[in-house]
Amino acid sequence: MEAISPSKTLMSFTVLFMALCIFPQINAHPPHINGSKTRHYKFNIEMKNVTRLCHTKSMVTVNGKFPGPSIFAREGDRLLIEVVNNVQHNISIHWHGIRQLRSGWADGPAYITQCPIQTGNSYVYNFTVIGQRGTLFWHAHISWLRATVYGPLIIHPKLGDNYPFTKPYKEIPLIFGEWYNGDPEEIIKQALQTGGGPNVSNAYTINGFPGPLNNCSAKDDTLKVRVIPGKTYLLRVINAALNEDLFFSIANHSLIVVEADAVYVKPFRADTVLITPGQTTNLLLKTKSRFPRANFFMAASPYITGTGKFGNSTVAGILEYGNPGRKFPVFKPTLPALNDTVFATDFASKLRSLATREFPANVPVKIDRRFFFTIGLGTTPCDRANATCKGPKGAKFSASVNNVSFVRPNTALLQSHYTGKSRGVYGSDFPVYPTRWFNYTGTPPNNTVVGKGTRVEVLPFGAGVELILQDTSILGAESHPLHLHGFNFFVVGRGFGNFDPENDPKNYNLVDPVERNTVAVPSGGWASIRFLADNPGVWFMHCHFEAHASWGLEMAWLVLDGKLPYQKMLPPPKDLPKC
Repeated sequence: MEAISPSKTLMSFTVLFMALCIFPQINAHPPHINGSKTRHYKFNIEMKNVTRLCHTKSMVTVNGKFPGPSIFAREGDRLLIEVVNNVQHNISIHWHGIRQLRSGWADGPAYITQCPIQTGNSYVYNFTVIGQRGTLFWHAHISWLRATVYGPLIIHPKLGDNYPFTKPYKEIPLIFGEWYNGDPEEIIKQALQTGGGPNVSNAYTINGFPGPLNNCSAKDDTLKVRVIPGKTYLLRVINAALNEDLFFSIANHSLIVVEADAVYVKPFRADTVLITPGQTTNLLLKTKSRFPRANFFMAASPYITGTGKFGNSTVAGILEYGNPGRKFPVFKPTLPALNDTVFATDFASKLRSLATREFPANVPVKIDRRFFFTIGLGTTPCDRANATCKGPKGAKFSASVNNVSFVRPNTALLQSHYTGKSRGVYGSDFPVYPTRWFNYTGTPPNNTVVGKGTRVEVLPFGAGVELILQDTSILGAESHPLHLHGFNFFVVGRGFGNFDPENDPKNYNLVDPVERNTVAVPSGGWASIRFLADNPGVWFMHCHFEAHASWGLEMAWLVLDGKLPYQKMLPPPKDLPKC
């Protein structure tokens, strides 16, 4: 990407300033960022009154913004982000997709790599962006606070490096979320107490706004993005929603997919894209060559595979050409059906790594450790005396990996590991294979009860890992977006039904599989991923549906130090929060 001249910088800044004044919540990229330096940010966690859908509520925000501020960096930069907690909730922030090489203390999940930041305290997240560029995001990683505490994390290439696609005229972040008229913290608290499913959100949002297709949506509740004809825009699309995969499309426009989870992919054209919670996708949008005398909805609706409650609504922003004061017809895209698994499967199959000399696909070929993890919902007995709970058969909803429903400890796993004080905090005997064998995607078993525990899987440094993630139909098959902290992985295979260890590996793609940090395990199917355990520390892996994570669809990997100095964890920072 060539350097920007001062005159172009001034012009770009002027255009950006006008856009920010006119259009709500468009945090377009700064006109100029110097490379390879230390960047400082400050996050004040504070309450703010926000109104959407005729409801005003006080909610947790960063710097009073919803969504929160954008973080900008270049590959190779060091980031120092001070988080000051001014609210009554404990807080921690996760920098989703950042590999955190040897800097696990800055990863952010509460009680995994750190104790949360308590009221009145602060913590500086200190990490360097190594070998990464693209669109990521940050979000709270404790309870359901990420419903309102999230924002883009945009990493530009090093100065002098080019994108492997057409240089965009402008970059526009689009971040999806969910709006609750009530308090999400109270919603999940009540659900966990009663054992039932949590209430669904009242609307999906784009850059914090539900758009005009929702009831009681005010005029200024709609994101408007003004474009000019004949230009190429880079849309940085992020799904920060709590519990739903989303289809996204722009009426009468085609998109070109060029990146997934901050890794370049072979470009392909798509009228609609699918993005799960925890995933990001970069899209090139070529605007029409002439003023079309029309505007166009940028719309998103849910992809649903489970049998539980979901929000059946559509969020929309408006892509505007020309003078916003003039009234033009607005066209609406045709989105896939709620349960269009055929589309979902086809879209996933098109995602391939560039696999070039400059951007290789370094798929682990030598596999040292193989794992088979079943994932899905289950139950735990009702713990309310002389009462029934609101989950299946009077029990409580639960979720598990290999029949182990994760229990958050009272202190951070990473600190316990580093200080050698793990006894009573976690066990290192996480099951390599399911503890119960059954027809995973067939008739559900009668026994739906899952076990509980805080158990990790230990990996030697440098191990090549292959992991099969198998969906189960215990309480109904469902797609699960599995996110792995600390690593990118290659999705070498996907399929439906039960994984066949004899035949399915024969169809693995070991040449150019997509590389990402969050994979959608197919409903009633499986996904096979490979990664290299080259990052010492404790790394969380969990479903990015917040309801499933709250029920225990989580586990952790413990990667031991290597022999060489640069293969060992760095010591904890002095301001590491205490439990």
